[in-house]
Amino acid sequence: MHLSNPTPFPANRPRRLRRDAFTRNLVRETLLTPHDFIYPVFVHEGSSLRVPVPSMPGVERLSLDLLLPVAEECVRLGIPYLALFPSIEAEKKTPDGREALNPEGLIPRVVRALKKEFPDLGVMTDVALDPYTSHGQDGVLDDTGYILNDETVEILVGQALTHAQAGVDMVAPSDMMDGRIGAVRDALEAHGHIHTRIMAYSAKYASAFYGPFRDAVGSSANLGRSNKDVYQMDPANTDEALREVALDLAEGADMVMVKPGMPYLDVLRRVKDEFKVPTFAYQVSGEYAMLKAAAQNGWLDHDKVMMEALLAFKRAGADGILTYFAIEAARMLKK
Repeated sequence: MHLSNPTPFPANRPRRLRRDAFTRNLVRETLLTPHDFIYPVFVHEGSSLRVPVPSMPGVERLSLDLLLPVAEECVRLGIPYLALFPSIEAEKKTPDGREALNPEGLIPRVVRALKKEFPDLGVMTDVALDPYTSHGQDGVLDDTGYILNDETVEILVGQALTHAQAGVDMVAPSDMMDGRIGAVRDALEAHGHIHTRIMAYSAKYASAFYGPFRDAVGSSANLGRSNKDVYQMDPANTDEALREVALDLAEGADMVMVKPGMPYLDVLRRVKDEFKVPTFAYQVSGEYAMLKAAAQNGWLDHDKVMMEALLAFKRAGADGILTYFAIEAARMLKK
């Protein structure tokens, strides 16, 4: 039987395979498990300090001591990776984001603590300057406000090395500067960090869905009315995404990512079909916030839409998903 000439009704009744749960389970094409999740978390300085992110219900910025129990639950649930995002004090932010290079800065200290307490939990760090710059952009600016590429890459390389020296398992450059994957890979190799993985934010779009995340890391106010259109991708383009992925793989990326997630499932599918490499989707803060808000208003069934959305990423070709729903979804899957 070919799809263009299927066996006709009544010899073929597709509903036979939907009649009962045990048959639906038997023929299910896509499987979602806790091993598919990377859990993004926001960390800040202090002790016994949790600060809710108003635009992301259920998400908090945590001090390290409060993050450790979260990491422990991830291990128990089978979530393989945490992704760390910093929220640093305003006085540490500078035009060039140099705090990102501090080996005793927030993220390196958190990495060391997590790897000491939970050596079997993967730790991934964001390589980007926007949490560290006083202007909220992901790089160094020239006199006109344009983001300088090569000067920014030099700092990103130092940031990646700082994280690798702290013991991180995977660095994830999210800045969209040209050539940064190759520069980071060369530096890691030169310094003996041959096992440090790189997940490239290869197809990161200039999206309006990032607003709550920028609130969480404290870059929203600094960014103001500016945008990131000169380095993040045009939402209208998909061929360009394939070129970006190809470049990052050629430069040494181990995994690639499409970001945002749900509005870009077509891009995700094209990337997976074209390259057949480990491919990830980021269900970004705006996607999470929309589902949470609709559920809180009683417009959607929270658990059902959460699981349906996550399944959609796997069905579209994602090998894994960065999602703020990771713990909630993993709990459900463990039941």
